[in-house]
Amino acid sequence: MNHTPYTQPVVPVLHTPDGTPYYAAPPTTAPLALYQPLTTLPAQHQPATPATYLPAQTDAPGRDVWPARLLAGGIGLGAAGVGLGFLLQTLAAATTGLGLLAAVLALAWLLKNGNSSGGRRGGAVNVQVNVSNRNR
Repeated sequence: MNHTPYTQPVVPVLHTPDGTPYYAAPPTTAPLALYQPLTTLPAQHQPATPATYLPAQTDAPGRDVWPARLLAGGIGLGAAGVGLGFLLQTLAAATTGLGLLAAVLALAWLLKNGNSSGGRRGGAVNVQVNVSNRNR
């Protein structure tokens, strides 16, 4: 991985007496070739293999695509954060629902089994009192 920025190769430039520049080194590009169209088609067309479409391997190091990696990491972290937010929101809603259900059930049990008079039995109490005076 090359961490240095790309720099153009230094080509020596010479100048003529009138100031017109010319390069001391020959150009690195290939000479122009004339286009010659194909006059006959091949008899049978062979399907191309996937290796045909692969880029040529070069020994020169390529550019480091750090902005793309940072963007991909940021998008990934953002998506993970949104997913985690939805998960926590769902968990909070579920626990709130369970808590409300437990409160309603506890209130129903208290209304059914509890009483306000303090005694164990609820409702009217029949009292019968027999008074007899033997000393009379």
